[in-house]
Amino acid sequence: MAKELKELTKRADNYSQWYNDLVVKADLAEQSAVRGCMVIKPYGYAIWEKMQAQLDKMFKETGAQNAYFPLLIPKSFLSREAEHVKGFAKECAVVTHYRLKSSDDGNSVVLDPNAKLEEELIIRPTSETIIWNTYKNWIHSYRDLPLMCNQWCNVMRWEMRTRPFLRTSEFLWQEGHTAHATRQEAEEEAQKMLHVYAEFAEKWMGVPVFQGVKSETERFAGALDTYTIEAMMQDGKALQSGTSHFLGQNFAKSFDVTFLNKDNKPEYVWATSWGVSTRLIGALIMTHSDDNGLVLPPKLAPIQVVIIPISKGGEQLQAISAKLSPVINKLRELGVSVKYDDSDNKRPGFKFADYELKGVPVRLVMGGRDYEENTIEVMRRDTLEKATVSFDGIVEHVMQLLEDIQEHIFLKAKTFRDAHVYVCDDYEEFKTRVKDGGFFLCHWDGTAETEAKIKEDTQATIRCVPFDYEQTPGVDMVTGKPSKCRVLIARSY
Repeated sequence: MAKELKELTKRADNYSQWYNDLVVKADLAEQSAVRGCMVIKPYGYAIWEKMQAQLDKMFKETGAQNAYFPLLIPKSFLSREAEHVKGFAKECAVVTHYRLKSSDDGNSVVLDPNAKLEEELIIRPTSETIIWNTYKNWIHSYRDLPLMCNQWCNVMRWEMRTRPFLRTSEFLWQEGHTAHATRQEAEEEAQKMLHVYAEFAEKWMGVPVFQGVKSETERFAGALDTYTIEAMMQDGKALQSGTSHFLGQNFAKSFDVTFLNKDNKPEYVWATSWGVSTRLIGALIMTHSDDNGLVLPPKLAPIQVVIIPISKGGEQLQAISAKLSPVINKLRELGVSVKYDDSDNKRPGFKFADYELKGVPVRLVMGGRDYEENTIEVMRRDTLEKATVSFDGIVEHVMQLLEDIQEHIFLKAKTFRDAHVYVCDDYEEFKTRVKDGGFFLCHWDGTAETEAKIKEDTQATIRCVPFDYEQTPGVDMVTGKPSKCRVLIARSY
């Protein structure tokens, strides 16, 4: 394992390669036989399951219910909402046939020309169209509103450049879709879900985020407003980590979804959609991890505490195990996921390195001397600090340590983020500095032309108009024209 850790590229040498190395070496994911797709391995999926469980709880607390809608969408559905089809057309995977047959030479299979679909089907890139076609059968009266559904599923967007978790052709996500009687209710719902995402990112992932609204150019295809949470990675780049969309009545009109209001008059419903994906695992890796491997927040770590006995012979191991057993049971009763690794096919040093690589927040080690002296060695993964403490009260010590680690990694990430947010009013200065990463608060004249020029000149994009900053009028740094607000600009993943 020591050799493998040496092969983990240093962040300072090549941050991108460090990330790719870590995904593979920490057993999170690997490339699949299908170009652009990944296999999420059990350890990586365990992180996603913990994310799912907490997010699902938070969604249900807002009134959302889980449902499931088809993977395949009639091609005609996408064309009903002009902006929607325009936004996703280049990423769609299309099903044209429903059967294969053997080739004439019998050595391969080919499409059966007699099995061509009357209407081609799209593998869902997102589900607004199929869901709104369904909602028209569910919504008739104001009494049917609000209608709030969420689904956990996979989607397919044919990406040319892929990277595990951050951007893959197929990925896992959740997508919420809600229908409301008034514009105000829908807008409030879209912003409420943005706050849910921000709370999850900061309190569970330990990732500080800026909340804001996207520019018109950066909006979701078919939305009137897109709200976003933007996180900063350790290389200073932005990562869009969750979005919530106010869709207005666009999809309701496209699919003729109306309801009778309290005056018995028909109205189109108002809509939102919102989603986060396995990209969050990428955010987790790049925000906290170091040159030794993963650093995971305790709330999302598949293994929160690993306990390793070191013994000379079976009799001593049996005694140490008996001493540790009540601690293991108590921690598990308190909801802590504990792994007791007494396997004899790996040396202790190998185990230490392996669990360090996988980001296990707390490691406890008891050897023969510890057993005799009623002590135990404790290591916290976030700082790599080790201490020998009394075995008495170890459960309380570990519980407090898990809380401390959760808080510490968030504050560390926030301190880093805040130190790399810059107010900038000079375009030449901006062009020079943005190459080194960071978030730049700059005045913008609100035009798509200026936005496009910034992107062309610097590869940086307007991430959002942030809510956290008091906005005052100013002058656009590019054009010199009046500006109503400062926007957050950064290079991004």
